[in-house]
Amino acid sequence: MKKSLLIVLALMCVLTVSIGVYSASDLVLATGGTAGTYYPLGGAIANIANKRIAKMNIAAQSTGASAENIRLINKGEADLALVQNDVSDYAFNGTESFQGKPIKTFGAIASLYPEVIQFVVRADGPIKTWEDVRGKRISVGAPGSGTEANARQLLDVYGMTYADVEEQFLSFAESANQFKDGHIDGFFVTAGVPNPGITDVSTQHKIKILTMPANKMKQLTTKYPFLVAATVPANSYLNQTEAASTPAVMAILIAGNAVPEADVYQITKVLFENDGELAKAHAKGAEIKLATALNGLSTPLHPGAAKYYREKGILK
Repeated sequence: MKKSLLIVLALMCVLTVSIGVYSASDLVLATGGTAGTYYPLGGAIANIANKRIAKMNIAAQSTGASAENIRLINKGEADLALVQNDVSDYAFNGTESFQGKPIKTFGAIASLYPEVIQFVVRADGPIKTWEDVRGKRISVGAPGSGTEANARQLLDVYGMTYADVEEQFLSFAESANQFKDGHIDGFFVTAGVPNPGITDVSTQHKIKILTMPANKMKQLTTKYPFLVAATVPANSYLNQTEAASTPAVMAILIAGNAVPEADVYQITKVLFENDGELAKAHAKGAEIKLATALNGLSTPLHPGAAKYYREKGILK
């Protein structure tokens, strides 16, 4: 009898692990690669939440970042995730890399910081305005990447497609090398500022980030509500003397719909009420502010986050 009971209990434990039990004591936060921003920032968020929330135990895990993270949440293999807000929009609406296969098993917690869409050109080169991009050799990012989707969106607002440019599908490192060697006229990067690839280029060339006029920015952000206006300050890179107005996506924190409202409420609270500890733990922590918590969120909020924002008066 005792042996039978032990077998039943063992089976229950296996089932519990497989379906996921969401409690404040056991949550997985999917981040990104160990060399990127998501992993250390996610680790900092987890550590602070674990210290400040009773019985909270968030474990930050290295992953393949945004698209993979959403699929991990959908499969119940992660509870929280750092993702780009454009990728969360694609997933929720079944577009781009999620074409015809929408995923709606998550809710947004907060926008954290901008990942700026930077189109890099030579300061003395042939591209002075967006209209000059037509017919030029440009890298639009790796195939199927978030950068590549952003490139299409920016070209679209100027009435262009790949048929109007000589597009190349290159990684950030490949783009930098091709640009330095004069094989392309410009390249797209969607990333935080400064970006290592652009920094590398700026040591050899005078560059500028192509600026977008206010009327086009409004048109772009209206058509693609997950995009927000941002600024790359002058001298963010060596030999980059002009500031640029340019769109950005937002790095955001999401949670699976099955994570309890109370847990997400507490996590949301800690994001914005941590006595500056997050800013000290990671540089991007200083950019996480309540005033911009809803910027670029085009998918529904998790009820726990919504409850916190209502209390703070920034959500009705």
